[in-house]
Amino acid sequence: MTGFLFELAFLLAAPVWLLMILAPAWRITERVAASPFTVLPLLVLWAVLAAPVLPELWTAVSSPDIDTFRDLTALAGGAGAIWAQVIAWDLLLGQWMYREARRLSVPPLLMAPLLVLTILLSPVGLPLFLVVRAVWAARKSREQSLEHALR
Repeated sequence: MTGFLFELAFLLAAPVWLLMILAPAWRITERVAASPFTVLPLLVLWAVLAAPVLPELWTAVSSPDIDTFRDLTALAGGAGAIWAQVIAWDLLLGQWMYREARRLSVPPLLMAPLLVLTILLSPVGLPLFLVVRAVWAARKSREQSLEHALR
């Protein structure tokens, strides 16, 4: 059962990711990506996986060291809970990136690979997006200054 729940974590997040990557201009996508409630099913899943290993989980987070964390991840529920938490965090991060990209008019063809990279390796996808965001924010600022000067 834990293996199924582990796999379910990504399946719960996948529809939101697919919308942001494949249909970024849809109004539905914008509404879904603006909602923090997309992660609620993942948090419920986290609770189901974490409940049986709560003592080990609490030990790992309240007194972190590599051995207690290793012990937690050796338990199926522990690894599953951590996975659900990572998927939830990555989804919130992806939603923020999507909304920022839409606000700054970053082209969807540039954002799609960044979102895919964030799904797979958010510590790589986020810094790359922050660079893109800075470039597009500066571009937008220059455009607004030019428009203001021309008035």
